[in-house]
Amino acid sequence: MSEKLMVGGQAVIEGVMMRGPKKVATAVREPSGKITVDVKPVNSLADKYPIFKKPFFRGILSLGESLVMGLKSLTYSAQMAGEEEADKLTNKDIAITMAFSLLAAVVLFIVIPTAAVNFVPTDDHVIMNLWEGFVRMAVFFIYIYAISRVKDIQRVFQYHGAEHKTIHAYEAGVELVPENVQKFSRLHPRCGTSFLLIVMVVSIFVFAFLGWPSLWERILSRVLLLPVVAGISYEFIRFAGRSKNKIVHMFSLPGMWLQYLTTREPDNSMIEVAVKSLKAAIELEEVKETETKAEAKPSVANELKVNATI
Repeated sequence: MSEKLMVGGQAVIEGVMMRGPKKVATAVREPSGKITVDVKPVNSLADKYPIFKKPFFRGILSLGESLVMGLKSLTYSAQMAGEEEADKLTNKDIAITMAFSLLAAVVLFIVIPTAAVNFVPTDDHVIMNLWEGFVRMAVFFIYIYAISRVKDIQRVFQYHGAEHKTIHAYEAGVELVPENVQKFSRLHPRCGTSFLLIVMVVSIFVFAFLGWPSLWERILSRVLLLPVVAGISYEFIRFAGRSKNKIVHMFSLPGMWLQYLTTREPDNSMIEVAVKSLKAAIELEEVKETETKAEAKPSVANELKVNATI
């Protein structure tokens, strides 16, 4: 069995996006029932600037690239799924949508929590930072719960579950057919939901070192330090995804539990879409990697022949 590649993914409208080391694939089931797959090269900045392959820096880059790839895959899925408005979107529209989404996130998860703490009757900076963290997590939980009640989003969450099950099955080395994939959990330790929760927790500790300046200074400092928080959080979730340590597993549990809100049990047709996406993202890469290793390592017969000649 070939060595498994690091794979990530995202649920989209009527489909799943999967990212391998070199390719990103988005598989979508069209209204006709046909599964359409769009495959593109990753073109990561890490290939050009090796520093982004180093711990901490790779997390910062991963967050940025995931946002861009995710929005592009979401737009493609909307087009394939028959959303008329999506057909009219240009690159400029996508950029504006991303900017608006980031602004909304800043208001929701930075401005509101840090401003709300001004009403807490204490001058202790540590207590105020803790309260800010608690408010931020409360807003996050309310947001997740609210969108999980929307009917259309629930279907996306089913594809989210299909994505997780398929990655689990791939990492376990079983044949990627719906009957096998369905046996696996819809929760995954490397999920973006878990990542966001870890970001919330890590931010409490990072922001605690800043004291308690004015409101605008707090907002600016938290925005500027977001890449630092993301880099630290990424390293933890990457480590937790591969670790068998019970203590690490214990710290990962809250993020796993939260996935009960952001995933749903998929049906077999959704699993089929997720499998198509995964195979398109990694199948050719695994074959190439295996061939490269075989060429680099001489066979036992060749080694014996050389030794006999000597």
